[in-house]
Amino acid sequence: MNTADERIAQFENMAASDPDNEMAHFSLGNAYLQAERFAEAAVSFERCVELNPEMSKAYQLAGESLIKAGWSDKAVEVLNSGYVIAAGRGEQLPRKAMAELLEEIGRPVPELAEEVKAKAAQRAASGTFTCTRTGRDGTQLEHPPFKGPIGEWIQANIAAETWQEWIDQGTKVINELRLDLSRDEDAASYDQHMHEFLGVPADLTGG
Repeated sequence: MNTADERIAQFENMAASDPDNEMAHFSLGNAYLQAERFAEAAVSFERCVELNPEMSKAYQLAGESLIKAGWSDKAVEVLNSGYVIAAGRGEQLPRKAMAELLEEIGRPVPELAEEVKAKAAQRAASGTFTCTRTGRDGTQLEHPPFKGPIGEWIQANIAAETWQEWIDQGTKVINELRLDLSRDEDAASYDQHMHEFLGVPADLTGG
């Protein structure tokens, strides 16, 4: 299985080769965050927000990284913006996480305007499927991509469009790392990259 430094190097290469790919920057930010390189993680997540201003999870992790880097005032700006966006999109998990981050540093959670509340109610009533990984509206997978709880989580949370992005990204992972998926170690490395890319919860992956 690849080391943290190896994963960082790989995602750095991906982000450099495709600078407008918010998913590459998001994966790089996650790798930096896990390595406790908080300032660099914040930069990557903020780049995600620039590319996709509705990606509420990126706001959440950018705020977390900024706090851990010691930049609380900047974190408040990011978290306030992300909280409102998450609320308007009906994304309860990142909204709750951002509220908790603000409370942890003694800052108030922003009040929501009536129009934001109305927008959230409208989206909830419409049944729109929103990918939890990207914050974008999309198409729900008709079936889990494979058996087991992780496959079921992917169907429930990841849009078909994002899954296809992973298929494309996964091909790059196989080629760049020269993985042979018939080998257990290489298959585990591939799965680790997939889990990181899609944001599969640690309680499902055993991480």
